[in-house]
Amino acid sequence: MANNIAVHAFADSGALITGGTSGVGLATAIQLAQAGVPRIALVGRNAERGEQARQAVLAAAPNTQVSFVQGDANEVAQAQRIVAEAKDKLGSVDILVNATIGHYTPEPLQNINPDDIAPIVLQTVMAPMLMCRLVLPLMRERKGGAIINIASDAAKVPTPGETVLGAAMSAIVVFSRTLAMEAKRFGVRVNVLTPSLIEGTPTALRNQASGFSAKLFEKIVPMAHLGVAKPDDLAALIVFLASPAAGRLTGQTISVNGGISAG
Repeated sequence: MANNIAVHAFADSGALITGGTSGVGLATAIQLAQAGVPRIALVGRNAERGEQARQAVLAAAPNTQVSFVQGDANEVAQAQRIVAEAKDKLGSVDILVNATIGHYTPEPLQNINPDDIAPIVLQTVMAPMLMCRLVLPLMRERKGGAIINIASDAAKVPTPGETVLGAAMSAIVVFSRTLAMEAKRFGVRVNVLTPSLIEGTPTALRNQASGFSAKLFEKIVPMAHLGVAKPDDLAALIVFLASPAAGRLTGQTISVNGGISAG
C-alpha cells in the first residue's frame, strides 16, 4: 500500500521504529520506505523476526537502507544501546515511532495477581518514555523531528478488564501530550495514536484467543461499522504525522478504530 506523501518530503531522513518487526511497526516501516525515507532501523527482541521484517521492507522499497537493532527498549541500558546503534546506522534519527505493545491481555482487576500490576505498567510505558528521552537530544541538535507513540483507546474509554492497562495507556497519552509542549521549542512534534483492536496483529490474535479478553473483543468488533482497523490504516496516518504535511500538528491523540468509539 503506497502512501501519497511526496517522496522528496522525507529526503535524508532516518526513522527508528520500536516494535518494528510485526504489526503496525512493520507496516509503518514499509510505508515510510515507500514514501521515500532512505534509512530505517527496526527494533525488536527476536533476530530471526528482525531479519524477516528487514527483508519485507526491502522487498517493498529496494533502495531503502534497512537495519535491524536487537534489544528490549523497556530496559534502560538496552534502550541506550539501541539508540546509539541506531544513530550509528542512520546518521540521524528524524522520525521515532514507538509501536511496542506489551503482551498483557484485558482482565478484571480482581483476577489480576497483585505481583503483576507493576510489570503490566512498566512493560507498557517504559519503552516509549525511554526512547523519547534518549532520542530527543538527537532531534534537538537537528532542530526538528517527529515522534509518534502508540497507546490504546483504553486510555480514553473506561472499559471493563482494562483498569491497569488503561491506566498505563493513559500514562503514554499524557506523557506524549506533555512532551509535545516541552519539545515544540526545538521543532520536535509529538503525537499519539490510540487504536482499539487492530486486525491480524499478534496482540489482536492473543486478545481474541480465549478467556475474558475474547468475550470483550467479541462485543467490540460489531461496533466497528467502518471496519476493524488494520496495520496499514495506522501506518498511513503515522506517515502523514511524520511528514511536513503535518508540520503544525502536535500534542494530538488520534483514534483509528472504525467507529468503535469517539473522542
